[in-house]
Amino acid sequence: MTILITGSNGKFGKNSIEFLLSNGIDPKSIIAFVRDESKGKQFQEKGINIRIGDYSNEESLIKAFEGIDKLLFISSSDIENRIDHHNNVIKAAKKVGTIKHLVYTSFFRKDEVEKAGNSSIGFVGKPHIIAEELIESSGINYTILQNILYTDFLTEFFFGERVLENGIFFPAGNGIGNYATRKDMAEAAINILLDENQQKHHNKKYIISNDEPSSFDDAAKILSEISGKSLSYTSPDIATFENTLTGLGVPSVYIKLSVAFGLAIQNNEFNTIKTDLSTLLKRKPTTLKQFLFDTYKKQ
Repeated sequence: MTILITGSNGKFGKNSIEFLLSNGIDPKSIIAFVRDESKGKQFQEKGINIRIGDYSNEESLIKAFEGIDKLLFISSSDIENRIDHHNNVIKAAKKVGTIKHLVYTSFFRKDEVEKAGNSSIGFVGKPHIIAEELIESSGINYTILQNILYTDFLTEFFFGERVLENGIFFPAGNGIGNYATRKDMAEAAINILLDENQQKHHNKKYIISNDEPSSFDDAAKILSEISGKSLSYTSPDIATFENTLTGLGVPSVYIKLSVAFGLAIQNNEFNTIKTDLSTLLKRKPTTLKQFLFDTYKKQ
């Protein structure tokens, strides 16, 4: 059995490979897909094979996928070129003809929001919708993971570097979300690929979200507990938020993305009672409180 992980240098990819190794998988059975040899040295040092290619180059993908049995297809992070990248990966996977199971990291969308077509983050969901359709018609056995917004994004992008001093300043309103950690999602993906009963996962879609919903006000209370200070959550109007971040020198592209996600959170687009994550993990997912303590207690 050979398992290839695309996006191996990303955090999801690295977490996935670590879970394969911790499950006792022979490193020689793991293939890390990287863009150049220098990025693969960290994996080769662990006995893991590497294959070199690029989502923008279908021929390189075909060569990389030759002879593999299972594929963890981690979606492209290039928003502008994501549709073409995904199309290339799926075409290549189909052409090699050896892949018995493809697991794809998609993105959670509420049915009603998708039908209305008015989401502020529709540009994020559209490439995944197209990819899901291509995978479903590919003839390859697949599992589609509709991943909720990473809990990690809150600390990496939304809270700011000085959150333990200044509190949270983000336009999420009173929205709540069932955010789940990147690490839990990677573990779930690997559990699927290693399940002895692979067929039960074939041609299925799973919603990957937390059992426990959280708000940014909840986060501020947890951060107050961590820091020993009384930290507040402020949800500014969009103009104030944009002007403030512009004054701090934040690039406009990041401001626009933050606003788009803030509006989606306000609209409760990441709040759902549907989830398969606990079942796939065979335990409760990491809570917001656990994640924030793990993240900030190290500082």
